[in-house]
Amino acid sequence: MFLIILWISNLQCPFLILSTPIHLLICNVEVFVLCCLFMKTVFEQVTKNAVRGLWVRRSRLNLVGAHINVFTGEWTQKDAGIGTSIDSFYEYLLKAYLLFGDEEYLFVFNEAYAAAMQNLFKDPWYVEVNMDSAVMVWPLFNSLQAFWPGLQVLAGDIDPAIRTHAAFFSVWKRYGFTPEGFNLATLNVQHGQKSYPLRPELIESTYWLYKATRDPRYLDAGRDMVASLQYGTRCPCGYCHITDVEFHEKEDHMESFFLAETVKYLWLLFDLAVGPDNLVENGPYKYIFSTEGHLLPATPQISLVREHCSYFGAYCRSGDIVQDSHKSNTSLNPGKTNTTSFYGGWIHGGYPSDSLFVESSSSSGLIKGLCPGLTHGQKYGIPYMDSTDAIQEEEPTRQQEHVS
Repeated sequence: MFLIILWISNLQCPFLILSTPIHLLICNVEVFVLCCLFMKTVFEQVTKNAVRGLWVRRSRLNLVGAHINVFTGEWTQKDAGIGTSIDSFYEYLLKAYLLFGDEEYLFVFNEAYAAAMQNLFKDPWYVEVNMDSAVMVWPLFNSLQAFWPGLQVLAGDIDPAIRTHAAFFSVWKRYGFTPEGFNLATLNVQHGQKSYPLRPELIESTYWLYKATRDPRYLDAGRDMVASLQYGTRCPCGYCHITDVEFHEKEDHMESFFLAETVKYLWLLFDLAVGPDNLVENGPYKYIFSTEGHLLPATPQISLVREHCSYFGAYCRSGDIVQDSHKSNTSLNPGKTNTTSFYGGWIHGGYPSDSLFVESSSSSGLIKGLCPGLTHGQKYGIPYMDSTDAIQEEEPTRQQEHVS
């Protein structure tokens, strides 16, 4: 994978030549893995600086918008949500921590997640709001929001995940599929957003909730989804898009993510139910799924081992770390699978900014050189910066450069 990175000298960081929070975080994880494999740490730092540059431009409510001008750092669309253009921002903050063990990602995730739950969550739904004022701008269920319950499982926040999944699945049951947009004010499909392009997000969350709870209702949900796909989208050479979920009109098109994610998560769901015998559950490593459903193994070469060997115990010597007593507030019974300790060993119900799950070595990983006595907030509390103020401050600097 090759990325063209543009260095914007008048900003605090390099930005990728893309304009949404998704692109910054997606590239961050994939590039980080490549850096570890090929020992090119310069790109790792560049992508991490891009994430920092995005977070420093958050609003005073700790929300980020949907689109940002990569040349000025100014937000061009200030709608904050958990769906389109922003979903993988939250997803990869947590997954970057789980995969690499870098606690800076965990700190930012905790702050961003708490802000989302406070400002976007209208139990059990989520809405889009203005990132500065938290005023609602779109009372819509966006189909890409359906990944959120699965992310909450990874974060250990099971109860709201169960309620939100039930609400999202009620839309599926009503139409046989989830439309791209469902209006929460009118309780009807949003005009212009009636299609279902074989998206995997709700199925992915179903898999994670079954993995966490072993509740058979999620197998029933998976069965209904298989029936909808088999009888509603089957075509002579594959599976078709649905252009209108109300009339089940088909379009001769099938995205690659149908095989990479939709079918994969269905298979993992039912394979888990009969006794898992697959690489994900019983393989030699723990795995993180990329947002495209690709498996990223948490090998010693990739992981910052000493920073999170509380749940990578096989790679650590006893006595390297001090285990914390934090436990999940939700009773889970995931069975003896490969990922039980991986996803269940560090999470807990609350999200305080100074949560510490492991006493990290002061000389380990990417936090090398930081005083071990500092709190998370002191280490990683990137200050709020108003993007408009930053732009105004840059103008005199440019003028002085021209004069000199």
